[in-house]
Amino acid sequence: MTRDPEILCKKLGLHFNNMQLFKMALTHRSMGAHNNERLEFLGDSILGFVVAEKLHKMFPEASEGVLSRLRASLVNQGALADLARKLNIGDYLILGSGELKSGGFRRDSILSDAVEAIIGALFKDQGIEICRQWVLDMLQDKLDSLSLDNWQKDPKTQLQELMQSKKLDLPDYTLITMSGLPHEQTFKVKCTIPLSDKSCIGSGVSRKKAEQDAAEQMLALLKREQS
Repeated sequence: MTRDPEILCKKLGLHFNNMQLFKMALTHRSMGAHNNERLEFLGDSILGFVVAEKLHKMFPEASEGVLSRLRASLVNQGALADLARKLNIGDYLILGSGELKSGGFRRDSILSDAVEAIIGALFKDQGIEICRQWVLDMLQDKLDSLSLDNWQKDPKTQLQELMQSKKLDLPDYTLITMSGLPHEQTFKVKCTIPLSDKSCIGSGVSRKKAEQDAAEQMLALLKREQS
């Protein structure tokens, strides 16, 4: 049974004047003609614009090619699907019976499309300023961890090199939970750093992705403390 979309709306920190727009954003094409594809089309363009604008301000010396690759690292299908999983959007998707049976609520393409559709719906409901702020809030940790020196390196490598530069032991990654069916598992991993009580818990569809997520959160936390 699909959960009440209004619950998700509150969890996302959103308030819609027209709640039907938000429900439409969660409705997959397997439900028929009234689905989220048009909102996804709109949200995809808005997301690209908002991220491009932010990166343009963050890295005034970066070339067009570097900015394009930075943007792609934030708005690709896998990154958006991971964001959807963190926000538990899959639990609220409105899917046809076939997609429900095949586990469509866990599929990267469906999850990422739903994120973009929510962005499109928010734009139509409240305009670009509210939409921009919500997008940037959702991507804050990823944006905080970006730099021109390390953007090509994965978060675990970046965190390892940071610890080595401080002559500290390497970060520790501990598997906390592993849940779900064998082909639909979710992993949670805790990342801790030496000589500190700080820890971050990441999640993903594999242990490796969960570790990368935890490392990315730790990098963002350390960067905020230094700023």
